[in-house]
Amino acid sequence: MAIMKSVEIMSESPKSFEDAIQIAVTRTAKTVSNIKSAYVRDQTTTIKDNKIDLYRVTLKITFEVGD
Repeated sequence: MAIMKSVEIMSESPKSFEDAIQIAVTRTAKTVSNIKSAYVRDQTTTIKDNKIDLYRVTLKITFEVGD
C-alpha cells in the first residue's frame, strides 16, 4: 500500500499559468522524488500598466513516500 504526502507550493511566471505550474513541479522535483500529481488550488494574476504582469498559482503537489 502506497503512502502519499502533499506539500503546498506557490509559483509565478510572466508567461502563463501553465508555465507557473511547470516551474513549480520542476523546482519541487529537485528535492522531492516520486511526484504523482499537482492540484491547482488557486490562480491569480498581478497587473501592471493595465496588462497581466505575472501569473501566479498555488498548488498541492502529491508524492509517494518511499520505504
